[in-house]
Amino acid sequence: YSPLKCFKLNKPGMHLGVVELGGIGHVAVKFAKALGLKVNVISTSPSKEKETIDYLGVDSFIVSRDQAQIKAILGTMNGIIGTVSALHSILPLIGLLKSHGKLVMVCLPHRSLKLVELHRGSRTSIRSD
Repeated sequence: YSPLKCFKLNKPGMHLGVVELGGIGHVAVKFAKALGLKVNVISTSPSKEKETIDYLGVDSFIVSRDQAQIKAILGTMNGIIGTVSALHSILPLIGLLKSHGKLVMVCLPHRSLKLVELHRGSRTSIRSD
């Protein structure tokens, strides 16, 4: 709830991406839906699609390895909540944001992310403490 409110990603109708659907991802989806956001779950696990749509009521489920699905949502999100603790590239996520969109990483990998990837357009990335 705090990242959504603190970074003004809490207005009904806003588009929010939630990356992966572990414990934190589930909670992010529930809060976002309760606030009236359009929620897109982005996951590497296609097997989670039915559960995500049927039980959590997300608006769409995107398989991160499906380039056609990723291309279809480029530049559409007001914000993305990153819940992945494994080392991964954030560059594909940045491209999904609208101008002035926010990438909020609530989990960080043990190894360093390449921050050079953040220098693209007017997008904002914020680490939540």
